[in-house]
Amino acid sequence: MHMLVFLKKSLCKIIGSTFFIGIILFNHSVAADNDIKRPNIILVLMDNFGYGEIGVYGGGVLRGAPTPNIDSIAHEGFQLTNYNVEAECTPSRSALMTGRYGIRTRQRPDGPPRGVWYGITKWEITLAEMLSEHGYTTGIFGKWHLGDTEGRYPTDQGFDEWNGIPRSSDRAFWPDSNSFTPGSHPDAVFTHVMSSFKGEQPKEHEVFDRAKRATIDRDITDHAIDFIKRKASGDQPFFAYLPYTQTHEPVDPHPDFFGSTGNGSFADVLAQTDAYVGELLAIIDELGLKEVTIFIFTSDNGREGVPRSFGFTGPWRAGMFSPYEGSLRVPFLIRWPGQIPKKKVSNEIFHQIDLFPTIASFVGADIPDDRIIDGVDQSNFLKGETEKSSRDSMVIYIGNELFGAKWRNWKLLLKELDDDGYGIKNMAYPSVYNLIVDPKEEVPELNYLNDTWVDFPLYQVVEDHEESIALDSGSPDP
Repeated sequence: MHMLVFLKKSLCKIIGSTFFIGIILFNHSVAADNDIKRPNIILVLMDNFGYGEIGVYGGGVLRGAPTPNIDSIAHEGFQLTNYNVEAECTPSRSALMTGRYGIRTRQRPDGPPRGVWYGITKWEITLAEMLSEHGYTTGIFGKWHLGDTEGRYPTDQGFDEWNGIPRSSDRAFWPDSNSFTPGSHPDAVFTHVMSSFKGEQPKEHEVFDRAKRATIDRDITDHAIDFIKRKASGDQPFFAYLPYTQTHEPVDPHPDFFGSTGNGSFADVLAQTDAYVGELLAIIDELGLKEVTIFIFTSDNGREGVPRSFGFTGPWRAGMFSPYEGSLRVPFLIRWPGQIPKKKVSNEIFHQIDLFPTIASFVGADIPDDRIIDGVDQSNFLKGETEKSSRDSMVIYIGNELFGAKWRNWKLLLKELDDDGYGIKNMAYPSVYNLIVDPKEEVPELNYLNDTWVDFPLYQVVEDHEESIALDSGSPDP
């Protein structure tokens, strides 16, 4: 009898213990699942950085400086060779932040409801706002270039904190210019390095001149690392956005890197950038966050558009502010251990507008349903669950001008640019390029007579977009 009672008690203890362990394991599983759905995100965005600059895209040593740290993201993750962006800085950053073509957003204060000029209105929902609503803490460190008036600063647009510059890097020339006339126009003022926190007015710090230009990317990296360290131990996942100021002109390496390569300023800056990215990767490893952090490295557009530019677009033609591949294709590397496959390379079409819905899918967030989102969810593609991109086409804008479209490996240009400048040539007969046969877009008619069938899908892309624009009321102000 005593033995029977003992056995019953023992059995109850075993069952209870098993149940308790089961609860622990279940809770651990739920927690792990939540970690997968809400990873940390670090997004490094270069400025006017060509396709062919880093080692895994044919640059690195060829460009005067190896890039082992940036290359390691490709070795441990996914590399895209057909990642497309808008052709210039502001619409590109707008597209990245909203998942919408730049043409849809009211970028000019008090201007028409659509069109490219400068900034985005508070009505737009940014990537930072979407993540913030989903429990993320958010920080931007670097160049914003999407508005510097009330309601348009980064901390008005979903970021919890910001340290950097509001506009373009070329303003670093102004303080040292002997022709600059302060006060000649309300907008012709010195740019300052600024900082702000959500709910507070931004503060101006030192003038952004050539001396500060050389050191600001160091500061950006330091502020980002501090942010990551502060947020790593918290309950919230974090989003750290680092829009570096290099390699937009003027290219000024930090004093620590000046002359380090022996191959000039651009190579010095390339080595500098690789070192800074290495620091970001190292802190993630040091804090034990590697498995739960998405790390992205990309650019806003191709190299500087002027013929004398030092940038390198690899096999592609021209540079930024053009409809050619050297403007539209930039590096894109993404690492998320255990979720995104290693050493994978794809030439499937991907557009920067796809990042908004893709990241939303990664973290389990909803995308806005009260506006047109041009981006498509590419999460299954990036995770290696399908070999095909969720998109096979895109449209091409320069400013407010629709230049054409891409469909698979084919490209239609309704307009082209003069070879010696930015003059627009309206084509009597549109150009069609096969980007596999003719990657430099040199001979539009090459093999085309055998392939006039591609007119149908290419023009369909254009027509569908124009219909969509006609039905879009645009972005309200403010």
